[in-house]
Amino acid sequence: MKKKLLFALISIISLLGTATSQQKTTLSAQIYGYQRDMVYFDCVQTPLIAQEFHTNPGEEHIYSFDCDNLVYMTINGRVKVVLQPGDSLHVDINYDGKNVKVEYSGSERAVNNNRLFKGIENIKRSMRYKGQLLGCIALDIKPKSRIDDSRILLEKANALIGNSQASDEAKNYVKAMVDYDVYMSFIEYPVMYESTRGLAVASQEIGDYWNITEGYTTRNDAESLSCPEYASLLMRYCFYMNEKAAREKGETYSMPKVMEEMYKEFASFYSGEQRDFLLYTLLRNFIMNGKEIERADVLYKDYLEKYNSNASYKSIIDMLLQ
Repeated sequence: MKKKLLFALISIISLLGTATSQQKTTLSAQIYGYQRDMVYFDCVQTPLIAQEFHTNPGEEHIYSFDCDNLVYMTINGRVKVVLQPGDSLHVDINYDGKNVKVEYSGSERAVNNNRLFKGIENIKRSMRYKGQLLGCIALDIKPKSRIDDSRILLEKANALIGNSQASDEAKNYVKAMVDYDVYMSFIEYPVMYESTRGLAVASQEIGDYWNITEGYTTRNDAESLSCPEYASLLMRYCFYMNEKAAREKGETYSMPKVMEEMYKEFASFYSGEQRDFLLYTLLRNFIMNGKEIERADVLYKDYLEKYNSNASYKSIIDMLLQ
């Protein structure tokens, strides 16, 4: 009862702040059956939103923070939740071996949003849809089967999204994650299968590989352009489309292998917010890798002078470079 009363008060306080542009957002969790010493809350968009707690079964871990836009959080790296400014979300987590049971409560929008995310995961689970393409290779899943399953996933996901009470922002983020699964399977899996299993793309019974993304329009909404998985798709899509254009001209294309070449190709292929997002992601990932960081200096200067418009990107990279 005390827990419910406390969380109700948090929800009320959060709702009172909805008139401001930056609202206090609260994530709380009670965790059972967890075998490690620390509980971690981490945000995939920024390392500036993070908290850790000593594990104490049944204790409520509460973290309140400010955010301007939707954020995607992980709890202990495995349980994933989405929050928007002003949301209050409580998560009950029960570990039972490899299985994890999750229940949500809190503000209506937060619960609806996270139920949508959980619904997508349930679809994948029911389809036995592998999240990693290397896992598909290990199981020798044929490209035609993977692509057919990806089309089914897209259809089922769109139906679920259409019937969901989740916010438009959460739907955008979910669509970006589904696009990553589907279109990376279209673009990357056939060539990956060819290189590892020796079956030429032309013999995989998938139709015309160079028209497999026909009709697809890349996403430009703020939520998609905050999704790390979607950044990976946009990067691979750039290489795919540039190789396709080279083939049509009878030219040979070499996919860029180093950061400097990737930077140049992304800067040329994309524009506006998409370009800003990809160049930031490329630089951030290279810096966080912790090797030859000085190579990023020249490109970072160029990025700030020509392409950066999102102030939070600059703040995060500056912090990483300190």
